[in-house]
Amino acid sequence: MATVLERIGRHIIRLCEVSGDMLVLAGQATYWMREAWWARTRVLAQMARAGSDTLGIASLNAIFVGMAIALQTGDTLRRFGMEESLGDIVSLAMCRELGPVLTALLVSGRVGAGIAAELATMNVGEEIDALRTLGINPVRYLVMPRFFACVTMLPLLVIYVNLVGILAGGFMTSSYFDVAFSNYMDHVIKALDFEDIFRGLVKAFFFGGIIGIVGCQRGLRSSGGPEGVGRATTEAVVISFVTIYVFNYFITWFQI
Repeated sequence: MATVLERIGRHIIRLCEVSGDMLVLAGQATYWMREAWWARTRVLAQMARAGSDTLGIASLNAIFVGMAIALQTGDTLRRFGMEESLGDIVSLAMCRELGPVLTALLVSGRVGAGIAAELATMNVGEEIDALRTLGINPVRYLVMPRFFACVTMLPLLVIYVNLVGILAGGFMTSSYFDVAFSNYMDHVIKALDFEDIFRGLVKAFFFGGIIGIVGCQRGLRSSGGPEGVGRATTEAVVISFVTIYVFNYFITWFQI
């Protein structure tokens, strides 16, 4: 019994240590964001990596998610002759929930894992120590551009994903359920208001910060050679996924 309690206690202490380290790193990265303009070359490179380089897979994801929502929901609504309400359901589902969450998971698996692997490789190769020796702050030079890119680009990606998903749902609605596309869009416009879109963007902002900080923290704290790089990458993705789900619940709870 004592052994089990000791193990649980160690995990709780470890969780508190990692969480505290991430909060401190987030505070430091936020502080150095005041120099984003002077570091714009590095910042823009990371923004392209987190944003434009992700558009292809994000588009594919949005298209099939939008069509799947319309197909699944429309099959039920058709029994009650309510296919015209698909515009309301698809648009609200995409903007409030599916757009922010699925895009965050996608960016976490692609960008967050890349950040962790890159910084872990630099850490294992003692490049981080070399920066400190040269008097360069690793948070200012490495973490801030990546954190800034994730925080700014994820909301923009979510707007794009929402639009593509809604249009894909409209295509499925008009082609499969014989509802005019113009009728579908009328329902979308009537159902959506600024608050619905803003709620999703608030989630995207926090999710972007989570992805950037978790990836950077696991990369900077890696150890153990090449195996440590793989371990840091896996931990970054798993921690990001779990944290995104937890934050999504609490943000949704506060928004209701």
